[in-house]
Amino acid sequence: MLEIFYRDKGTGQISVSQSVGAFDGLRLEDVLWIDLFAPTGDEKRGAEDFVGTVIQSRAQAEEIESSSRFSESESAIYVNTNFLIPGPEEYSMETVSFMLTKNILVTLRECPLRSFTDLQRRIMAFPKMYQNGFIVFGSILEQRIDLDADMIELMSKEIEQYSRKVSLGEDINEEFLLDINQLQENTMLVRENIVDKQRIISSLLKSNKYPKSLLPKLNVMLKDISSLINHTNFGFERLEYLQNTVVGLINLEQNKIMKIFTLVSLLFMPPTLITGFYGMNVILPLTDTGWDAAIVILLMLVSFSVILLIFRKRKML
Repeated sequence: MLEIFYRDKGTGQISVSQSVGAFDGLRLEDVLWIDLFAPTGDEKRGAEDFVGTVIQSRAQAEEIESSSRFSESESAIYVNTNFLIPGPEEYSMETVSFMLTKNILVTLRECPLRSFTDLQRRIMAFPKMYQNGFIVFGSILEQRIDLDADMIELMSKEIEQYSRKVSLGEDINEEFLLDINQLQENTMLVRENIVDKQRIISSLLKSNKYPKSLLPKLNVMLKDISSLINHTNFGFERLEYLQNTVVGLINLEQNKIMKIFTLVSLLFMPPTLITGFYGMNVILPLTDTGWDAAIVILLMLVSFSVILLIFRKRKML
């Protein structure tokens, strides 16, 4: 799908077109943003012909080398970054490619993103706030950072709930431990996503092609990212502490079970020894009296009581 955001010559308002043929009637200075969402070959070629620059392919956008995340040519800035998509349990990453050329922003993506949808509504509602593609690009980054902050806040609430459960001793089992591990994975993904934005903004601050008037806004976003990174680090440390606590509680519970089994075995060991001794087919003391069974039972009870008394005296029971 293709969406072209351009400023109408007569009214000054921003309009949207989804037709490749619309490029024929537009000037470069009128267009703010070309959004390519899972585009066809004709849509991608039409956008390339209009801006006069090759748009990065999907494979190039998904490169993970540091050199490919940000690059510049004589006429364009190329940025590839990941957008985090939260799921019911696991989070996923979606690579988005940006190109800034001739004051036009060109984006290439393969899935719907809330940051783009929200910004598109704002552009239509407040057209005067968006004069060129650089402002649109900065707004996308700002909106994405806000969403990342919301995700971190939600994860903090989840961590608080897990911490409360541990304090109350509720649902402390292996499944609970796996839930904590999954939350750790999500926290690491969020941190990786934020660090990626930090690298991109740092590169933009060094670029000579990015407008100087918009650099203060990038500095503010960089400070926000630093605070978010510190928050994720703290959240990960809390999760690690909770994980260690849960493992310790599970080990204590298992030790209690093993202790019970051991004590029961020790309690029945003397009676078992007595029954084995008197079960031998030989002449033994206190036999052939007519009270053999009663004597053996009495010896078993006495030995059991003595061991039980010793355990209680030593506070082992």
